[in-house]
Amino acid sequence: MSTYGRIISYAKPYHRYFPQYVVFAFLAIIFGLFNLALLEPLFTVIFETKEEDELLKMGNTEGMSFGIDFLKASFYQKLIEFKESNGPQGALLYVSIIIGISALFSNLFTYISNVIMGYMRADLIEKIRNKVFNNTSKLHLGFFAGERKGDIMSRMTNDVQEIEVTLMSSIKVFFREPATIIVYLTFLFATSVQLTFFTLVFFPIMGFVISEIVKRLKKKAILSQESLGRIVNLMDEVFGGMRVIKAFNARDYVGGLFEKETKTYRKINVSMARKNELASPISQFLGILVVATLLVVGGNLVLNDETNLDGEGLLVYIIVFSQILNPAKSLSQSISSIQRGLASADRIFKLIDEKPQIEDSPQAQIKPSFDSDITFKDVGFVYDKEPVLSDINLTVEKGQTIALVGSSGAGKSTLADLVPRFYDTTLGEISIDGTPIKDIEVNSLRNLMGIVTQESILFNDSVASNIAFAMPNANKEDIIKAAKIANAHDFIMALEEGYDSSVGERGGKLSGGQRQRISIARAIMKNPPILILDEATSALDTESEKLVQEALTNLMKNRTSIVIAHRLSTIQHADLILVMENGRIVERGSHEELITQKGIYHKLINMQSV
Repeated sequence: MSTYGRIISYAKPYHRYFPQYVVFAFLAIIFGLFNLALLEPLFTVIFETKEEDELLKMGNTEGMSFGIDFLKASFYQKLIEFKESNGPQGALLYVSIIIGISALFSNLFTYISNVIMGYMRADLIEKIRNKVFNNTSKLHLGFFAGERKGDIMSRMTNDVQEIEVTLMSSIKVFFREPATIIVYLTFLFATSVQLTFFTLVFFPIMGFVISEIVKRLKKKAILSQESLGRIVNLMDEVFGGMRVIKAFNARDYVGGLFEKETKTYRKINVSMARKNELASPISQFLGILVVATLLVVGGNLVLNDETNLDGEGLLVYIIVFSQILNPAKSLSQSISSIQRGLASADRIFKLIDEKPQIEDSPQAQIKPSFDSDITFKDVGFVYDKEPVLSDINLTVEKGQTIALVGSSGAGKSTLADLVPRFYDTTLGEISIDGTPIKDIEVNSLRNLMGIVTQESILFNDSVASNIAFAMPNANKEDIIKAAKIANAHDFIMALEEGYDSSVGERGGKLSGGQRQRISIARAIMKNPPILILDEATSALDTESEKLVQEALTNLMKNRTSIVIAHRLSTIQHADLILVMENGRIVERGSHEELITQKGIYHKLINMQSV
């Protein structure tokens, strides 16, 4: 399916809006034309530009079949009769009232059709934005590591807005403006076939010139949206890292980066504007040229009595023809907008078409509980062609605490990330209670686990909402109980609004230790049988570490825990310590056993005790 076809497919079901839009838009066009058509009888009858016998002939409907000529003659007849009864001033008032009523209906129907289009536009944008968000949130963590967050945000905001403009422009291109042109051309043909055939020669010329301009727009539109994505990404990084920027006096540096990107965006959009805005004046110039030509050709035909038109008819003809220029001009602008929207749609559909690497297998089953063990059998993992883990063989018994230690880049976090299937193994197999985790529904698997990381991820909401994250039915008593176990209750009650206090953007209103204890309380609320703790105390001061470590000890009671530790003093009581190096387990045993071996673990302990 083409990009444009995919955009329109999101507007389904059309039958809710489009037929109504067509009816009201068509009525608006008809009443708009009627306003102009009334000018001829206004000049002819009221201002008496014709002899009386000619007027009577124009108002004679005898022998006429129903059609435009019949309606025109009938109106002349009524207007002549009204003028005879009420005088020229009365007839003028009569026609003016009809024009006013016609204008009212024309604008009323335009308003209704635009409101209907607003509903269609809102539905389409809602569907696309939800589709992009839902699909993007399903993607594996590796995708987000390789993409700019700001660019993803730009696609979901600015690019979607461009699609909204495209939909509006499409309605103009495929219905409203063509319908207006066709209705007006029909009137012009009925008025003078000669002149109308003459004017049709100019439309292909206008179309060719505009199409050549449009061809050059799409590439620039893609570059423009990509540049805007980089600007949004830079703003997100700058505002999120303002503490570091101020500490390093880096405002001028990041300002230079921002200025460089905005200059690029400006350059691209100036180039687009030159091409985009060229279509309108060219079409307008060609249109005026046609009007001037019509005035010469039509005027000569009238003066030489070579047409059925008179002076008033030629004037109305030119006025009606000039009204075709506006939809023709709008048509050219809409085509330009569609090109920009198509470029945005391509970027959006790349997100929608991105396939999640972590999906449920056809035979996936629900795992309601954790009963015996987690087993790693010959597990290996390759990321971007680089081996990260190799030959991992391990059994974690229910209730055990397993600690992973080693230098940065040893593969500790990657090993832990494989358990909840943030990534899938490249080689080997991980199983829970004998069932391969790839055969367990992802949501069911992750329901068995609670995760506390070094970086406490909090959301800009209340303390209570963060503790009861994704648990809308949680009661206040359970939230308070979890906070007490996590050593968080006292500092929460000291906040201005207690559990209803906002934590700010990314928990910015709280200290690192406070954020970490709320993260632990969140894990306690979930009450999972398996815990994954990824360096949960490494970024804390001594006092905060003591409180957090106590909270972690409370959390780990009667649970199976996989702990990644930077400070080795926190894991000396683990049932099994695994020392990792270059993606392999090189030592394993209890604290005492590893100290006796005098290997890597012994060296790490000595380094930290210095």
